[in-house]
Amino acid sequence: MRTSSSQSQSGQKVPTAAVSRGTLRIYLGAAPGVGKTYSMLDEGARRMGRGTDVVVGFVETRGRPKTAAEIGALPVIARRQVHGRGHRLEEMDVDAILARRPSLVLVDELAHTNAAGGRNEKRWQDVEELLEAGIDVISTLNIQHLGSLNDVVERITGLAEPETIPDVVVRRADQIELVDMTPEALRRRMAHGNIFPPNKVDIALSHFFRAGNLAALRELALLWVADRVDEDLTAYRERHGIEEPWETKERIVVALSGAPEGEHLIRRASRIAARVNGEIIGVHVRTIVRDGRARPVPEGLDQQRKLLQELNGQYAEVTGTDVAAALVSFARAENATQLVLGHSGQSPVSEMLRGSTVNRAIRASGTIDVHVITAEEPPSAGLPPSVWRRRPVTVPPRRLQLGWLLATLGMAVFAAALSPFHSALGLSGALLCLLIGVVATAAVGGVEPAAAAAVVAALAAVYFFATPTRGFTLHPPGGIVALVAFFVVAGMMSVLVHLSTRRGLQVTRSRAEVEALARLAGAWALKGGATLPELVAELRRTFDLEAAAILAPDEDRWRPVAFAGEPIPVRPEDAAFSAELDRGTVLVLAGQTLGADDARLVSAFVGQLRLAQERMRLELEAASAADIARSDRAHTALLAAVSHDLRTPLAAIKAAASSLLSDEVQFAPEDMRSLCETIVAETDRLTGLVANLLDMSRLQAGALPLSLRPTAVDSVLYAAVDALSTVGAGIAIDVDESLPLVQADPGLLERAVANVMANALAWSPVGMAVRVEAGVAGDKVDIRVIDQGPGIPVNLRDRVFVPFQRRGDGAGGRPNGIGLGLAVAKGFTEAMGGELTVEDTAGGGATLVFSLSLASS
Repeated sequence: MRTSSSQSQSGQKVPTAAVSRGTLRIYLGAAPGVGKTYSMLDEGARRMGRGTDVVVGFVETRGRPKTAAEIGALPVIARRQVHGRGHRLEEMDVDAILARRPSLVLVDELAHTNAAGGRNEKRWQDVEELLEAGIDVISTLNIQHLGSLNDVVERITGLAEPETIPDVVVRRADQIELVDMTPEALRRRMAHGNIFPPNKVDIALSHFFRAGNLAALRELALLWVADRVDEDLTAYRERHGIEEPWETKERIVVALSGAPEGEHLIRRASRIAARVNGEIIGVHVRTIVRDGRARPVPEGLDQQRKLLQELNGQYAEVTGTDVAAALVSFARAENATQLVLGHSGQSPVSEMLRGSTVNRAIRASGTIDVHVITAEEPPSAGLPPSVWRRRPVTVPPRRLQLGWLLATLGMAVFAAALSPFHSALGLSGALLCLLIGVVATAAVGGVEPAAAAAVVAALAAVYFFATPTRGFTLHPPGGIVALVAFFVVAGMMSVLVHLSTRRGLQVTRSRAEVEALARLAGAWALKGGATLPELVAELRRTFDLEAAAILAPDEDRWRPVAFAGEPIPVRPEDAAFSAELDRGTVLVLAGQTLGADDARLVSAFVGQLRLAQERMRLELEAASAADIARSDRAHTALLAAVSHDLRTPLAAIKAAASSLLSDEVQFAPEDMRSLCETIVAETDRLTGLVANLLDMSRLQAGALPLSLRPTAVDSVLYAAVDALSTVGAGIAIDVDESLPLVQADPGLLERAVANVMANALAWSPVGMAVRVEAGVAGDKVDIRVIDQGPGIPVNLRDRVFVPFQRRGDGAGGRPNGIGLGLAVAKGFTEAMGGELTVEDTAGGGATLVFSLSLASS
């Protein structure tokens, strides 16, 4: 939704009703003559047949009789005549279309360049104005006019296209429909004279309309539209939470580690993509080191990124603790159909101890095909540390540090504390006691500190408890058997405790995710959705981030829409994580790097943020719709009032004037005077109605000029009575001439008081005068207009000051008027810093009280 504005006579901007942006539909063709304009006109005729208000804004028939005949009964907006360079040119008249305000306008040749001196340089800019005004547009475009393909078309056809349009303008169209035709059929149309005049057919067929050119242009158009369809499909899968890839287009993901064989993988993946007309995406997984940070990017990735660009591929980076899981998760997110991995080169023992990334990826791939490519040369033993494959850390860094402290110093102190009991414990008993410390170390720090604790415990046991003590002498076979049994039991217990601890960490993480998701769901259940600042703050708390923000593009910089914490990344490129939200906004996170394990919860937050943005937009649209409804009700009331109350005095004036001009009746002088008085009275009445309309318009526009100065109340009251002409005879004024001056605009105060007097006279019984009194009340002067009419109920007193509302609405017998007199009076009074209220009149009736500030001495 948007709010437009117009210029008032005083130069101030006057807000007008908010309107929804119109929709844009484009018929895209590979070349001229495929039938774009014909299809556009056919759609326009079909829409008009269904009752839509359709006009032709601009259509270029180029002398084609079938195209001209298709215009048929469609209304055509006259073109604007432009004179330049000695020629008379015709352009689309945007102002005439905006004034006509149809539901749908047909505009041919979207990429057309307008003649110099127009309001816009390009026709697509004219179309943008129509869309912003809420008018739907159907237009046409050839593929050679797209800015990104202009140079490609020039290489194919040898002709440079001077008129181009930015791709982003076309991509944001609501509908793009390809008008397709085979090269042979298009050349036949050309040969039959259905596209160009006969004298240009041979030249066209031998140059631009060659079969090879048309085939290449047709493929360009099909690929461009397919890419747009792929974008829509990706958005659809995201909206519906579909994770399994759909094999609508072959997309190959190649895993890059920065190792030298990466270039070989990229080239193999490129050849696979070329065979299936697919695309390739190179991805590097940054693993987490012990301190919780991501590993630095290997130097070899820069060269591989350049190679991807040369082969029309894309590059991406993700962070995760498990490389295989991160690769498969990324491939699913990109709707990839194939995953290319390099052979790890690990020995069987290393694979058995550390596991194989390739095997884990194959097991997790599901419907994604996995290709394992052997390197051209075996990887050298001197690979940089950045590409070593290490088991990801499963315990927090602080617990790991504590585990190593227990494994070294703690075990040594524990053994020394048991040494006084060496005679009672013996070697076997000491090993059994020290086993408790090994298990505790495994529970705190994991397997590696537990293994070190077992070694320290064994050495300490031999030193303190073997015979002789204080040495490292061990007597077989009993001592060796005890040590072997100790290491076996310690290893088994450590692994079991480590697995239990790891499972506990996973449970804790899952519980945190569930609690975060429950808070999100609770926000929607309790109050219909959280606000953007609340969601951003919750996201920061959940992942313990330094800062989280939503950035919106603002000209050449990014503006934060909602944020929590600091410092906020000023650009998406500076953030540790970023994700696109609604209408160009981006979520950015600063602080610790998020891993692939966080993807599900982050996706939930991103989805909630998009829902919150959608809800905010719908609320704005609802508020705008309410404003429009109120405006429509006001317009309806105005039309209903004006249609009667302006027509009545006009009818009386016309009847009196016609009677005076008639030759058939001879009027006596007193009759002629009576008719002239009728004309004067009704003219005064019309003048008052029009004045009130203009005054209300100025009040609503905020364009009311004020000239506040010390003003005498009595002079204003008598001037108001004079303004009422003969009607003012029924008003009795009782004001002390010594009344102090008030701070007011004399002209506005006179109009306000006159309106209230006229209203009081209209409701007073016949023969009963309206009394006007004034007096000092504290630091103010009150002017009281008193009538003896039916009065105003307390529950309706606010309503009488609403424009187009009459005191007698809903009741029989109401005075003439359009319901603006009291509204204008209240608006004028408040503009001067005063107040207009309603009180009861003693004995029946209503008293309207003006409260005005005393003038400063």
